[in-house]
Amino acid sequence: MVAGGGALAVLLVLLAYLFFYIRPNLPALDAVTDYKPKIPLRIYTADNVLIGEFGEEHRDFVPIKQIPDMMKKAVLAIEDARFYEHGGIDWIRALGAARANLRGGFRQGGSTISMQVARNFFLTKEKVISRKLNEVMLTYKMEDALSKDQILELYMNQIYLGQRSFGFAAAAQVYFGKSLDELSIAETAMLAGLPQNPSRHNPAANPKRARARQHLVLKRLYELEYISEAQYQQALKEPLRVNNKGQEFDSHGEYVAELARQAVFAEYKEAAYSLGINVYTTILKADQDAAYESVRRNVIAYDQRHGYRGPEAYITLPEDAEEREDAIDEALSKRMSSDGLIAAVVLEASPTAVKVETADGEDVTITGDGLKLGATALSAKAKDASRIKPGAIIRVMRNDKKQWTISQVPKVAAAFVSIDSTTGAYHALVGGFDYKLQKFNHVTQAWRQPGSAIKPFIYSAAVEKGYYGGTLVLDEAIEMPGGANGEPWKPNNDDFVFDGPITLRRSLAASKNVPSVRILRATGLEETHGHLGKFGFDLPKHPKNYTMALGTGAVTPLQMAGAYAVFANGGYRIEPYLIARITDSKGKVLKQAKAPPALDEDRRVLNARNVYIMDSLLHEVTRSGTGAASTQRIGRSDIAGKTGTTSDAMDGWFAGYGGGIVAVAWMGYDEPKSLGGREFGATLALPIWIDYMKVALNKRPAVERSAPEGVVQLDGEWIYEEYANDPTVRGIDLEEAPPAAPEDGPATLETMPEVPAPPPPPQPAQPLQ
Repeated sequence: MVAGGGALAVLLVLLAYLFFYIRPNLPALDAVTDYKPKIPLRIYTADNVLIGEFGEEHRDFVPIKQIPDMMKKAVLAIEDARFYEHGGIDWIRALGAARANLRGGFRQGGSTISMQVARNFFLTKEKVISRKLNEVMLTYKMEDALSKDQILELYMNQIYLGQRSFGFAAAAQVYFGKSLDELSIAETAMLAGLPQNPSRHNPAANPKRARARQHLVLKRLYELEYISEAQYQQALKEPLRVNNKGQEFDSHGEYVAELARQAVFAEYKEAAYSLGINVYTTILKADQDAAYESVRRNVIAYDQRHGYRGPEAYITLPEDAEEREDAIDEALSKRMSSDGLIAAVVLEASPTAVKVETADGEDVTITGDGLKLGATALSAKAKDASRIKPGAIIRVMRNDKKQWTISQVPKVAAAFVSIDSTTGAYHALVGGFDYKLQKFNHVTQAWRQPGSAIKPFIYSAAVEKGYYGGTLVLDEAIEMPGGANGEPWKPNNDDFVFDGPITLRRSLAASKNVPSVRILRATGLEETHGHLGKFGFDLPKHPKNYTMALGTGAVTPLQMAGAYAVFANGGYRIEPYLIARITDSKGKVLKQAKAPPALDEDRRVLNARNVYIMDSLLHEVTRSGTGAASTQRIGRSDIAGKTGTTSDAMDGWFAGYGGGIVAVAWMGYDEPKSLGGREFGATLALPIWIDYMKVALNKRPAVERSAPEGVVQLDGEWIYEEYANDPTVRGIDLEEAPPAAPEDGPATLETMPEVPAPPPPPQPAQPLQ
């Protein structure tokens, strides 16, 4: 009786402790009754394709009614089969766990899903009696406040499942790139096995252990008759394609996502990363994919044209097989990945074959044309510092024929942007070759010399003065004051060839330098410099001297796109914009972009007649001039644009439009240096532009223009009506005697000081009555 009385006394003390000390001090249940999960900031294209996610956690909140039945069954089967039967504590399971624990410490758990929710929201995982008592009381308190479905909903959305993913919906995306309702039974079971130990059973890091755990979940599903024997056997055999690289997106829009992130963070600060904000951009997936692939393909093509630089590094390969694998794994883990350019360690090398082991553990043998880029590094004459030999770390890739080839990560930079010429909405933006390698956005941040891509704006100023496509201008050597060291400035054509008198049309199409300088001189420095401002150029960044005609100022690719849009849309200034709308986690619109204002006369910055004449001249560039490959390869009649190459080919440009789209491509080195003596905008940037436009214009009709009022034809060229009988606009500098051709090369444009304007040309006659 005494012993029984003692046990009763202990029980009464324990109950008193629970109800008078622990229960009153339990935390409030606000965290679960008013659950607000930390959902990351997500960036989407206009057609709802995820291109970016920012936040410490990958998480998607899915209401319990939308979670597939098989997902719920799999979790309950392995974690808490009696969940809907017990009151929060499964005492049958708990007693079994207690017996095991008494034999040797806290080795086995009897936690229900309700207990796990209580622990995850309110407690630590330290295994001590006081924490367990708190957990039990919290579980009962929570069971009184919430329904079973509500508790299961919390669990399914809150539990950590590895790879920074919280909840099963996020894990499905991270591991399989699927939504919950797209999972197979085998994939469902794999995810259901994660809560016990997300690190040990992570299918990306520990596939063997994950597979064993998955088989256990499938066995429980079969034992509980949630799946048939046929389904069980099929799931056991099903090969799983697990994403081993963590979170990836359906389209390469990293530079776009970062621009959007910056805009949202500016308004919402740190809360942007946990409120579940969704940003819908104006980017189109098909256009973005085309731009990304075009930049990658053409940058790699340029890089390979200019030869192999040698392996990235060398390691010593140990004789012991296991030590060798460890050395290879360690070396490759330090190499930054770049889409399609796979780091590999050379195992064997000869002029006829190279065997490598890739970062994925695959053995690859490269032969034939795949060795072409690295041929010099495989020859007997190769310098030891650049030789491809065992232990060399190189890059390999699959070519268009899916054959393995030696490659390398390009050092040259590139940028591409396209916008709607009427609304200003971005359609595609690629700020560099690889965002992971360089986060600097060349579209918005790179100020570079535009070279001849600026010439259309110089010619537009001349058109405003009455000159037209048929105006003859002298293409002969010229000397002007203002060169280096007190010497005359002697601008030259890229090919050092002079053609005598040529028309403005031919001058622009052939991108002639000397005639462009003469045109600028005839038009006037002040007038032309101010004219650039109409297109959105930053005037302080453009010299007020005659090198302006050759593009020695500074622009960004985005600024160029906005400027060429004026020609494309009929003479109106537009503001490019990226974000269409922002919503909260439930889809409520927080911010909606204002509809772009109509292209009315209040927004006009360029005379419609000027636009029409310049559009005709820019079409000539793409029909017979330096950009002729664009019309030939795209096969449309409404393509217009201009190439640009700066001094010593440090920058290559193509800016143009068609079908209502304006696009600009650029290539150059971040530390400016020559891209090569045989490289021009037509070889560097134009191929990027063409490959993109072939996709972007596929379903867009050609844009046809009709002549506006106030222009007439003169010798087959359009001219302002009031200048049609004015002889002063028929020719520029034709009275000059051509001086001797210069013996030295072009002047260094960057050193040319401001040149005083010459006397203005004769004023045009009065307009025709």
